[in-house]
Amino acid sequence: MKYWQYIVGVMLCSILVGCQRTAMPKPYGYFRIAIPDTSYAEVQTLHYPYAFRLSTNAYIKERQEKGEQYWIDIQYPTLNATIHCSYKPVENNLRILSRDAQEFLYKHTTVASAIPVQEYGNAANNVWGLYYELHGNTATPIQFVLTDSTKHFFRGSVYCNSVPNQDSLAPIYDYLRKDVRVLMESMKWR
Repeated sequence: MKYWQYIVGVMLCSILVGCQRTAMPKPYGYFRIAIPDTSYAEVQTLHYPYAFRLSTNAYIKERQEKGEQYWIDIQYPTLNATIHCSYKPVENNLRILSRDAQEFLYKHTTVASAIPVQEYGNAANNVWGLYYELHGNTATPIQFVLTDSTKHFFRGSVYCNSVPNQDSLAPIYDYLRKDVRVLMESMKWR
């Protein structure tokens, strides 16, 4: 008899415990990315042939490349992102510099679903350029080129130091789009 009481007791407990809500799969979620407030200040680049305004949430790190000068990385430590910037003097080689920039850009066509381009011009500062947004899960979602077509050529590429996922990184990309626009609009040659 005790044996049957034990079995009935276990079955009753199983029924009471087991008759709760049905488990539902939870949708995949992403960590919330806190985007900091920002203000902009003129970058102190006295020894560079260019100057621009930059977010106070970023800092410039000089990059040493063989035979290259004035290359910088704009670091965003709170966003784990970087804008890699290169500078080349124009010495009757604007066509070659432009072609190299386009070749680098179009290496991403295998991953990008679209690459719309916007022209940029600021006659007051003699700055002309192109702004590219790469749609899809690309390593570099934003690229740009600025030049005066006679002396200066400046190129930048945005990178996030994580696996490219357009959905989860959307808040960072939105923030960096604005910063790149401010950089382009405030660029001055020296």
